[in-house]
Amino acid sequence: MSDKQNENEQHLRSTEWFGKTDKMGFIYRSWMKNQGHPMHMFDGRPVIGICNTWSELTPCNAHLRDIAEVVKRGVYEAGGFPVEFPITSLGETLMKPTAMLFRNLAAMDAEESIRANPMDGVVLLTGCDKTTPSTVMGAASVDLPTIVVPGGPMLNGKFRGQNIGSGTHVWKFSDDLRAGNMTPKDYLFAESCMSRSNGHCMTMGTASTMACMVESLGLTLPGAAAIPAVDARKKVLAHMSGIRIVEMVKEDLRISKVLTRKAFENAIKVNAAVGGSTNFIIHLLAIAGRVGVELELDDFDKLGSKIPLLVNLMPSGKYLMEDFFYAGGLPVVLAEMKEHLHQDAITVNGKTVKENVEDSDCNCYDSNVIYSISNPILKEAGIAVIKGNLSEDGAVIKPSAATPALMKHRGRAVVFETIEDYHARVDDPDLDIDETCVMVLKNVGPKGYPGMPEVGNMSLPKKLLSKGITDMVRISDGRMSGTAYGTVILHVSPESAIGGTLAFVQNGDMIELDVAGRRLHLDVSAEELEKRRKAWVAPEPLADRGYVQLYINHVQQASKGADLDFLVGKSGSSVTRDSH
Repeated sequence: MSDKQNENEQHLRSTEWFGKTDKMGFIYRSWMKNQGHPMHMFDGRPVIGICNTWSELTPCNAHLRDIAEVVKRGVYEAGGFPVEFPITSLGETLMKPTAMLFRNLAAMDAEESIRANPMDGVVLLTGCDKTTPSTVMGAASVDLPTIVVPGGPMLNGKFRGQNIGSGTHVWKFSDDLRAGNMTPKDYLFAESCMSRSNGHCMTMGTASTMACMVESLGLTLPGAAAIPAVDARKKVLAHMSGIRIVEMVKEDLRISKVLTRKAFENAIKVNAAVGGSTNFIIHLLAIAGRVGVELELDDFDKLGSKIPLLVNLMPSGKYLMEDFFYAGGLPVVLAEMKEHLHQDAITVNGKTVKENVEDSDCNCYDSNVIYSISNPILKEAGIAVIKGNLSEDGAVIKPSAATPALMKHRGRAVVFETIEDYHARVDDPDLDIDETCVMVLKNVGPKGYPGMPEVGNMSLPKKLLSKGITDMVRISDGRMSGTAYGTVILHVSPESAIGGTLAFVQNGDMIELDVAGRRLHLDVSAEELEKRRKAWVAPEPLADRGYVQLYINHVQQASKGADLDFLVGKSGSSVTRDSH
C-alpha cells in the first residue's frame, strides 16, 4: 500500500474496496483492470462516480456521453480516478404515462448505485426535467461530495424569421392549428425549427428551472445554468467540475453542507426572479425531505411570492435561454438579488454566494433580457400558494404566466372526471361551456393517474378558441409543463383520488378564485359536501404489480413533494458488506 493510500484511507470510502490486501481486494482491483486501468489508479486517489443520465430515448440528454468524457479529463488532471455509471434516464417527451411517475425510481437507482459502489465523490450529469431532481435526491440520501453539471439548453428555435420556444410554442401552435389559424404543413415544418441542437428546452420550462435551481442551491460552479449545450464553454464547465469534485472530496465538502435551509430559501427566491416552473416546488420539497431540511409548501409563498420578476423569458416573457446566457446568466440575477439572499450560504466551489458574486462577471449585457431589481418586469412574480375548502393542503398558481383579469374570478364548474373524459368531450360542440366557466380536471394527481402528469394546462374547447378566447381558469390535481402558460391552478392537495374535496365537484357548482386573497373556494355547503363524500366511491388502483404498485401505495401528496414515504430522511453513505 503506498504512502498516498495511507494518507487518504481514513476518509476515502473507496479504500474499503481497492485498499484491501486480501482476497476481496484482489477481486475488486482485478476485475476493474480488465478495462485497462493501471495499478497506480488504485493507490488511494479519490474515486469519482460520474452519474450519467444519457439515453437516446431522452433527447435532451443525448450529448451527455461527450460531456462525461470531458468531466473525466478534469478528474484525471486533479489526480482522481473517474468511473462513469448509468442510471434510469427520464425523457419527458417520450415516457408514458408520465416521467414524473418514475422520478422516485430514478432517485432510488441513483442512491443505491452510489451507496453500493466504491465512490468518494459524485458528478451528476443532468438535463431533461426529472433527471435533475431525481439524481440530486438520490445523491442527497447518500451524502457524499457532489457537484452537478447541467446539460444545457438547446439553441433558440427559429421559425419564419422569429424565435420560437420549446414547449411554449407547441401549445400556441396547437391552439392555432385547432382554431384554423395555422396550416398542417406549417405545423409540421415548425417541428424541425423548434428543436435544432443538442440540449434541453430553451424556454424557462422545468429543465431550465432545474438548472437554475441547482445553481442557486450552490450545487454547480457559478454560471452553469444557462450555458447552451453546444457552446464550447459547456465543456470548459464540465472539465472544471471534474477538477473541483476531487478537491471537494479532499475537503470533505459533502452535499449536506451545501443543502442547508439557507440554500433552499435562496433557491425559492431565485426561482421567483427567473419566472421558474411550478414543478420547482414539488422537486425542491422532495430534495429537502431527503436531507432533513424543514420545508413546507407555505414557505414558497412566504419567501417567493413578493420577489420581483427579473428575467424576460418564455413562457412568462419574450426571450430564451441562449439570450439569457449572452446577457450574463444567473450570476447577474444573484448580484441583483443579493439583498434578498443568504450571502453566507456555501457553494460547491467552497466559496459563499457573496464571494462568488464578487468574483464573477455580473454585468448585465442585455437589459431587455435581465432587468434590474429597481426596475423589474413585475414587482411580485413568485408562485402563489392558494388554500380553501377546495385545496385544504394547498394548490399553486404561477401569476407571471396567468391572465391578470382572471386572477379574481367566480365561475361555473365544467367537470372532467378523468383525462380520457376530457379528451372525449372537450371539443364536443354541445359541451355546455363558455369563457366564464372554470374547467375542472380530476384524478390526475400522484396516486390517481398515477404519476401526476403535466395535463393541468388543458387546451381550451375548440369552439372557444375559434371565438378568440385564449385563457380560462383551469383547476386540477395534476401538474403543468414549465413551458406552458395560463391561469391554471395546479397540485390541488389532497388529490381527488384519495377523497380530497376536488373529488366532489360537480357540473354547475360555483368556484371562486382570489389569488391576491390566496383563496380557492367551492361554493357548496358543508352539509352537501359531506353528503357527496359519503356517496363517493374511490377509483380502483391502476396497477397491481411492480414499481407502479409500490409508488401508488407509498407516494406522498404534492404538498409534501410526492416522494415515496419510506425514502424521506437522510441515510448516509455506509459501506456495503462484502459478499464473498
